[in-house]
Amino acid sequence: MNKFPRFNEYKILFYRIGLAYIFYMLARILFYIYNENLIKIDSVVDFAKLCYHGLAFDTTTILYANALFIVLSVLPMLITTKKGFQKFLFYLYFTTNLLAYVANFIDFIYYKYTFNRSTRASLDTIENEQNKGALFANFLVNYWHVFFLFFLIAFIWIFLYRKVKIKQHDAKPTLKYFLTSTVGLLLIATLCVGGIRGDFRKSTRPINLLDASRFVSNASQADFVLNTPFAIIRTWNANTFQKIKFVDSDVIDSLIIPIKHYKNNPKTKPNIVIFILESYAKEYISSFNKEMKIPNYKGYSPFIDSLAQHSMIYTNGYANGYKSIHGMSSVIAGIPSFKNAFTSSPYPNQKIESLVSVLKSEGYDTSFFHGAPNGSMGFLGFGNILGYNHYYGKTEYNNDADFDGVWGIWDEPFFQYFNQTLSQKKQPFMATLFSVSSHEPYILPLQYEGKFPKGDNPMHQCVGYTDYALKQFFKSAKKQSWYENTIFVLVADHDNLIYYEDYGKDQNLHTVPILFFSPSKKYIGTNNDWAQQIDIFPTLLDMIGYDKPFRSWGRSLINEKKVPPFVMRYSSDKYQMMSGNYICTFDGEKADGFYVKSDKDLKNNLIGQRNAEMNLLELRCKAFLQDYMQRIIDRKLTSEIK
Repeated sequence: MNKFPRFNEYKILFYRIGLAYIFYMLARILFYIYNENLIKIDSVVDFAKLCYHGLAFDTTTILYANALFIVLSVLPMLITTKKGFQKFLFYLYFTTNLLAYVANFIDFIYYKYTFNRSTRASLDTIENEQNKGALFANFLVNYWHVFFLFFLIAFIWIFLYRKVKIKQHDAKPTLKYFLTSTVGLLLIATLCVGGIRGDFRKSTRPINLLDASRFVSNASQADFVLNTPFAIIRTWNANTFQKIKFVDSDVIDSLIIPIKHYKNNPKTKPNIVIFILESYAKEYISSFNKEMKIPNYKGYSPFIDSLAQHSMIYTNGYANGYKSIHGMSSVIAGIPSFKNAFTSSPYPNQKIESLVSVLKSEGYDTSFFHGAPNGSMGFLGFGNILGYNHYYGKTEYNNDADFDGVWGIWDEPFFQYFNQTLSQKKQPFMATLFSVSSHEPYILPLQYEGKFPKGDNPMHQCVGYTDYALKQFFKSAKKQSWYENTIFVLVADHDNLIYYEDYGKDQNLHTVPILFFSPSKKYIGTNNDWAQQIDIFPTLLDMIGYDKPFRSWGRSLINEKKVPPFVMRYSSDKYQMMSGNYICTFDGEKADGFYVKSDKDLKNNLIGQRNAEMNLLELRCKAFLQDYMQRIIDRKLTSEIK
């Protein structure tokens, strides 16, 4: 006690927080008991592992609920041991904890109807009910046992809390007391930040619902790993997904055609290799900027430029989001992200028709490669939802000598690992690689310092390094038996640092390269029309002659005739649909602007001069958003008729 004046207080604080962990785990077990027929767990060992992984999500929830309680408990003040202050902490603790904790009990029953943990969207649904009192009374009568369990557990929790009490500290304050208390406060605050985020690593963003899928072998297990208050917290400001009614269904079927069915090409089974290049903006590649006519322009991707001469490239391509995970959902599943990401919404854990599911049905082996720590960016979780057969990350690479110290394995060695792993697979295969090195902190491996032009901003030499890594990959891949029978796709997830003024204009933001390369030279040419990430999914299915219906909001870039080229995205806090000669900006209810295609800054609003093409563009925008919201919320992201 003399060495650390507040040791007993800290010990009791950890005891009180520890109680929350115990009861959250108990709620998880009860959740499983109530929903055992819906959650498949094969063994006691698997059950224990899933419980262990659930601790990360419990930590976030418990720290959110107890943030104020923890801070007040460790304030460098003698008042913290006073009887009145401890009574205040008691009421604060149970007000916040039980308010959060009760949400778990709702899902004991509600899960049977939604097959997902309740989220902010669930609360919005309840808010719109006119008979809340009657609904609550009905729930109370029919599920009295849930209420009984909650109050019984709450009673036990309160009893255990009161069993251990803090003794009042009446000694005079000393310098040592205040110094150690301040250090303790800062240390605990730091630990809490890491606990809320999920870890301290720079390479990962705070955990969300998607991360629960990292640890599962069956999709339903993700809901066992999660807890309901976590799902509500993480989706509190993330649900802009609401059903809207603008047009009749026949308008959607004629203008958007969400269920595609191509019969343009003979059926083949080439391998498909997709590179999603981190932050690799169109600005950095000369072959994609010839039409821009930017004074004194310089590119930094000589290999991609050489590859483009033998490829089909789309120089007016757009990202359908602005974060890495948006790029994955757009490219692989054809699902764009607007104000909020689909993957961070309450709805990603559902059956999704994608390149993965379609190609698996055709006998393809499917794999995802990302050199960062497994789970970074949410790729592992979303990859499990999509159904990839294999995930290869930093763990599988298993050589930290090639770790860049921040994000993951350097691109050059990881691209070689990619080639080596593919060369051991049975054909046909579909593989996606998400690169890591073209990103801040804009560093290179020591042996390549000075090898690539530094250019005019820090990204340029990193772009040169990733371009070199691609060159080395193709050099090695050419020697493999699978190479000739492969379609390669290069696309960026989003843009990054801008140097040229033209790329600061609204219509040049989030522009990305889209390139298809086949060693057979079947696809060659340059297209300057509208294109977007969500077009890659249907284009590849068209290329291989897939002849069954599938869900897609994008269009084939090689044969589509019914849906004209277009881009749908969210920029400058508005939806934007671009097609033909115009750009339509949409505020969520109506068009509030029309601009000619060349008006990159959106300076001259032509809404007062509407014509038939503009009216049709607004109608297409409404039809797209209506179908997008309805399919996601109603969990109809497949071509199946339900």
